[in-house]
Amino acid sequence: MPSRRNTMLREPGRVGPIRSHNPLEDMLSQLDKAAHILKAEPNAIEPLRHPKRQLIVSVPVRMDDGKVRIFTGYRVLYDTTRGPGKGGIRYHPGVTLDEVTALAGWMSWKCAIVDIAFGGAKGGVTVDPATLSEGELERLTRRYVAEIFDFIGPNVDIPAPDVGTSPRVMAWVMDTFSMKKGYVEPGVVTGKPILLGGSRGRDEATGRGLLITVQNVQRMRGRALDDTTVVVQGFGNVGSNAARLLAAAGARVVGVSDVNGGIYNADGLDMPRVIQHYGEHHSLAGFRGAVEVTNEELLELPCEVLIPAALEGQVHEGNADRLHAQVVVEGANGPTTPEADEVLRARGVLIVPDILANAGGVVVSYFEWVQDRYGYFWSEAEVVKHLEEKMTVGFEGVWGSAEQHAVDLRTGAYILAIQRLMEARALRGLYA
Repeated sequence: MPSRRNTMLREPGRVGPIRSHNPLEDMLSQLDKAAHILKAEPNAIEPLRHPKRQLIVSVPVRMDDGKVRIFTGYRVLYDTTRGPGKGGIRYHPGVTLDEVTALAGWMSWKCAIVDIAFGGAKGGVTVDPATLSEGELERLTRRYVAEIFDFIGPNVDIPAPDVGTSPRVMAWVMDTFSMKKGYVEPGVVTGKPILLGGSRGRDEATGRGLLITVQNVQRMRGRALDDTTVVVQGFGNVGSNAARLLAAAGARVVGVSDVNGGIYNADGLDMPRVIQHYGEHHSLAGFRGAVEVTNEELLELPCEVLIPAALEGQVHEGNADRLHAQVVVEGANGPTTPEADEVLRARGVLIVPDILANAGGVVVSYFEWVQDRYGYFWSEAEVVKHLEEKMTVGFEGVWGSAEQHAVDLRTGAYILAIQRLMEARALRGLYA
């Protein structure tokens, strides 16, 4: 009997279980810390601590064996002060309402930092997509979209891919929404295949944003990229593209890992060969020319820049004192716990926060949404040029905010986001 494992998904390289640490508590604690430094009025900050809307839905799916299984789905719209909500759809067995709410909040701050006209949102279904056939995955997606149909749209809340979903899944989202509307609406979702209104450069956007961030942080540190050693945890869409682009730009990528473990070569990995091997075997194991390491060991490898691009909570109080990196550039959302933050800062490790570092995906999602609404599409060179501009302006804004307030980059990023959102809310006023 053929395997039921779904090989079409783009995120098999995501690493590790979601932590027991509550990401929503982490997000709110960072928000409160920045608000305290700003001496923000309680009436101004309190609305930012609460999502606009939280939706929980039951998603019944007829499985291939004829049985009906009920999955739990979520969609959280956190903030729409600066525009419609924007955020991915995550398929993962660890998805919870608190996790989705935290991710929606992070998206709100992220969009404000890179100055795009979106608010924050996020969705997900508690499911292991690797256990579903392609037909089951399609039926799950279509029913989930039907359940949240009244709460999404190009002017309301625009989904995108995330952990466990892919451009193919976004095509089903667009088709289901369009069929229920009675007309084609490509702007309801981003991260689609190019043939259906997707943007060139979207697939590698988050990875390219990480490249730009590493270039910027090394420039500020007076370091050259071609003299930089990098370790990347996670070999899904984000991690693999970041590793590939960094190596092509001259960095020495010495370690990478997927869900099963990692590989290390102090002289640098041959990334084209690594990617070819991963494409053929769906695993990094067995790659010749490198030493195999565990995911725990990978985080502790000697390197200048560590990019955790897996799931939340991978850098925690238990391993933060063993990291050898001088810079941590967060490719995943919430990969560093607050306790680990304190340990790393005390050791002089520079942390570039997720709400800045991995914003490349939402930036190009914004470009895709704009292109869909205009019906005119850019070349990949144009997309890359505009992405570099947005990421660099965002980086310089966060760096300046941190210097102005004499705080770390994460707190500086939150301060910048909060200021922009409070200013926008003050201009709009409170509807009553």
